[in-house]
Amino acid sequence: MSEPRIAPLEPPYSAEVQASFDKLMPPGIPPIALFRTVAHNPRVLRRMQRGGLLDPGTIDIRSRELLILRTTARCGAEYEWGVHVAFFARQAKFSKAEIAATVVGQARDWLDPAEADLIHLADALHEQARVDEALWARLAARWQPDQLIELLMLCGLYHAVSFLCTATAVAPEPSAPRFPAAPD
Repeated sequence: MSEPRIAPLEPPYSAEVQASFDKLMPPGIPPIALFRTVAHNPRVLRRMQRGGLLDPGTIDIRSRELLILRTTARCGAEYEWGVHVAFFARQAKFSKAEIAATVVGQARDWLDPAEADLIHLADALHEQARVDEALWARLAARWQPDQLIELLMLCGLYHAVSFLCTATAVAPEPSAPRFPAAPD
């Protein structure tokens, strides 16, 4: 892995930046490298904080995290994928095989049709920036309009986060897993 193109800020932080970190991170957990990198521009950090979709929202955590993991994996954003596995995979009740499948698997690997459709959604938006009629019909049969908006925005937001992570070469968090190797 190459060195970060923009070194994450180190403490002490300005009061403005510390206030943002306090809102973004659980108590007692130091700010992750991504947030410390974005903190070079406190306005963007505040906007990122306000635009985040990690609140309880309208969809369950498992669906949210499945979509985030697949989106970040498709974008090659190992940093963000690993952070989400480290922070949310247990709460979302993913098995090790399911976590690996977000990177190296296909939609057919998901037994739950709703979860397979989320994989299809992340893949379609990544590959074509659109959703075909058949997939949209399946999604609309399961999700309310407010939830569909959230699903689409999660994909878009995590494309942007992935671009930031990969373009600045944010170094992996020490406690976060790395992408699994592709099966032979």
